[in-house]
Amino acid sequence: MRNALGLMLATVVSAAVIAGVWFWTSSPRADAAAPQTVAARKAEPLPATAKPKDDVEVTASLTKPAPPPAPAAPVAAKPACTNPDALGVSRTVIIDTTGGPGFGFLQYKQFDFLTEKEVVLTFDDGPWPTTPAVLKALADECTKAVFFPVGKHTTYHPEILKQVAAAGHTVGSHTWSHAHLDGKKMTEAQAKEEIEKGFSAVKMAINAAPAPFFRFPGLGHTQPAQTYLGTRNIAMFSVDVDSNDFKSSGPDQVINNVMTKLDKQGKGIILMHDLQKHTATALPTLLRRLKAGGYKVVLMKAKAQLETLAEYDAMLVKDLKVPTVASRPIASVVQTAQE
Repeated sequence: MRNALGLMLATVVSAAVIAGVWFWTSSPRADAAAPQTVAARKAEPLPATAKPKDDVEVTASLTKPAPPPAPAAPVAAKPACTNPDALGVSRTVIIDTTGGPGFGFLQYKQFDFLTEKEVVLTFDDGPWPTTPAVLKALADECTKAVFFPVGKHTTYHPEILKQVAAAGHTVGSHTWSHAHLDGKKMTEAQAKEEIEKGFSAVKMAINAAPAPFFRFPGLGHTQPAQTYLGTRNIAMFSVDVDSNDFKSSGPDQVINNVMTKLDKQGKGIILMHDLQKHTATALPTLLRRLKAGGYKVVLMKAKAQLETLAEYDAMLVKDLKVPTVASRPIASVVQTAQE
């Protein structure tokens, strides 16, 4: 009898245990844990062969929040022209200098790109203490020009040439020392050095590659020099309207020279010198006369800047005994203690 009762009691206990296990596994608590286990499996990195690439990317997007978009790079606002009646710039032309094209009908007649009443303002022989006055006159009229500085002058006044470049004008070169390359004693090697050192000096001054634009001093070009410029893809500039400011008696004569020739020709590249005091004085009035006469300014820029030659960069550094350490701004070296 006792054996029978013990057997019955063991059977009841076993049944209760089985029922408890069934109740636990089928309860809402177990169901709530199951999705977490699946999500955890999805978040684990998969072997490359487990899913196609697109499926992997979709899975990653579901399990990892997308990063916020990168902020846009700040764009410098173009300074507004505060002169409502400014001469301005009517258009900008981009010059492909491959092969060394020439501009200015006095010597080069191949490319007639200016239309009636269009002019290009150009300045030679700077930078000089008179150059800032030229820059101010141009800025007041919200207009631009092409500058052909002399290499040596850029070493005297590099900060002024930096102002020219910073104002958005095009900066080419006018040789190293303003030597006339058509001189009888000028060798081809010397002419090459004049050209290359001039560009190297400009690069050193503005800390950027110059435009491959070149004007011969005295407009004295030679065939070997032109050929060389062609191999370097440097454009040559002559002139259509010469201000003759270097031999003018005063600002009024500079203005008269330009307007008389320009009204006769109707358009063209104007040659002036920012080194000349009369030009700096005449320029505000001259620009107003151009505006009144219906003339429009065209800015010439290069498609690609000039890569200077390392040997001439090094030659310039050696000749000028420039320190090899990085240059420092004047303000960090010289500071006014008291005025």
